[in-house]
Amino acid sequence: MPTIVGGRVDRLAPVRRVTRGIDRRTVVRTGIVAAVAFAAWLAIGAFGRPYNFFDMKIYHGAVVWWASGHELYEFVAPGTTLGFTYPPFAGLAMLPMAHLPVAGAGMVNALASIAALAVVLAGLLRPVVDRLGWPLWFTTAIATPLAVAIEPSRETLGFGQVNLLLFALIIADLIGLRWRSRRGTHHADGDGPLLRFVYGGGWAGAGIGLATAVKLTPALFILYLLVTRQWRAAGVAVGTTIGVTLGSFAVVGAESRAYFGGVLWQTERVGAADMTPNQSLAGLLARLYDSIETPGLLWLAFSVLILALGLSRAANSHADGDELTAFTLVGLTANVISPISWTHHLVWVIPAIIVLADAAVRRREASRGLVLRSGQGGYGGPPGVAGLRPPIWYPTLTGARHGLAALGLYLLFLISPIWPYEHQLPEVSHYQDGLFGALMENSLALALIVLVAALPWRPGAEPAFYSDRTTRIALHHRR
Repeated sequence: MPTIVGGRVDRLAPVRRVTRGIDRRTVVRTGIVAAVAFAAWLAIGAFGRPYNFFDMKIYHGAVVWWASGHELYEFVAPGTTLGFTYPPFAGLAMLPMAHLPVAGAGMVNALASIAALAVVLAGLLRPVVDRLGWPLWFTTAIATPLAVAIEPSRETLGFGQVNLLLFALIIADLIGLRWRSRRGTHHADGDGPLLRFVYGGGWAGAGIGLATAVKLTPALFILYLLVTRQWRAAGVAVGTTIGVTLGSFAVVGAESRAYFGGVLWQTERVGAADMTPNQSLAGLLARLYDSIETPGLLWLAFSVLILALGLSRAANSHADGDELTAFTLVGLTANVISPISWTHHLVWVIPAIIVLADAAVRRREASRGLVLRSGQGGYGGPPGVAGLRPPIWYPTLTGARHGLAALGLYLLFLISPIWPYEHQLPEVSHYQDGLFGALMENSLALALIVLVAALPWRPGAEPAFYSDRTTRIALHHRR
C-alpha cells in the first residue's frame, strides 16, 4: 500500500510544479474575464437582434458576381433592392472572400474584427493602466467583451460589416502620432531603418487614407489633421487616399468610373433617411418631421454648426494634449453630420466611454491630492487660515458626474432602446408611441450630439503631445 501511495504522489509532482508557478491572483482574474465574457454573451442575446450576416451576404454575393465576369455595381441581392455601395478599392479588398462560403466569410470577418478591437483597446487603455498600475492584459480582456456587447460592435459583427476594422486603421494613426510626437526615442538607437520608421511614426496618416478609400466619411479626419497643422500626417493620408484610388482606376477602371460617375450619388441605394437605425442628424430630423426625406436646408445649417463645433473642440483637445479625445470628437462629428449613420457605424462611442471613465478617475485622484494638502495648510479658506478641511464626502463625489455619464452612455448603447419603438413610413408614423416613443427612437442620435457638444477632454492626458505644446509656449515666452 505505501508503495502504491508513493507512486501516486510521484505522478502528482509534475502537476504541483506547474501549479506552483501559477499566481492565485491570475487564476481569479482569469475567472473574472470568463464571467464578463459570459455576461456579454447573455447581453447580446437579450438586447441584440437576430443576426445572419445580412450585409456580408450582399458583399459576398457582389464579389462572387464580379469574379464570375459581371459588373460589380450591377449586382442586386436576391429579394432586395440592395447592391454594393463601397468604392472599387473595397471591392478589391473583399475579392478573396469569393473563394469562401458566406458563413465562412462572416466568421473570418467577425474574428478579425474582434482581434482588431482588442488591439485597439490595448492601445487606448495603455496610458490609463500604466498610470493606475493595472495589468494591461487583464484590463483589455475585460474591456473587449464589454465593448463587443454594445450596439455598434454587435451590429457590426452580426451583419458582417467592416466598421471595427476601419476603426482600427484610424486608431493606428493615433498610435503613430503618439510615437511620432515622441520622435521614436525609445527605439532610435541601434535599430535599423525599418524599425526607426515604424516606431518613429512617419507612416501616421496611412490608416486614415486607407479607411477613406474604403468609406468616404473618414475623410473628416484629414480635415482635422489640416486644422491642427499636423501637416505630415495629413499629407500621408491624402497621398494614401489618392494613391489607392488611382491604383483602383488602373486595375478596375470600368468599376471606378461607374462608382465615381454615378453610384456615389445614388443615395437611394443606401436606404430611406427616416429609417430607425439611421441615427445621424439627418435621420433625427426626418423622424422629427415625420417624413421619409430630411429637410435639406435645416440639415445643412445644423450640420455646418455641428461640424464647426466638433472640429473646434477637437482642435482645443489636441492643443491641450489629449489626442484620443480629439480623434473621438472627430469620429462622433462624422457620425452626426453624415446623411446616413447606421447604428453599426457608431463605434466612436467606445473611446468616448473610455474618456469619460478616465476623466472621472483623474478628478477623483486630484481631489485626493487636495485632501492630503489640506491637512498641511488648510483648504478652501482665505490665505493664512489653516485647519479648514473639505467635507469627508468630497473625494467620493468628485468625478461622479463623469463616471455616471460613462456608465449611462454604456448602458444606453448596451440596451439600445431604439428598437422597441422602430417605425417605418408611410405605414406607421414616428409619433405612433407619443413623445416618449419618439425620444427613445432618436436616443442614440441625441446622445451623439450631446457628446460632440460636451465630451470633456483631459489636459495633458497624452504627454507626448502636451510636452511639445508646452515646450513651444516656453520657447515663445523666452523670446
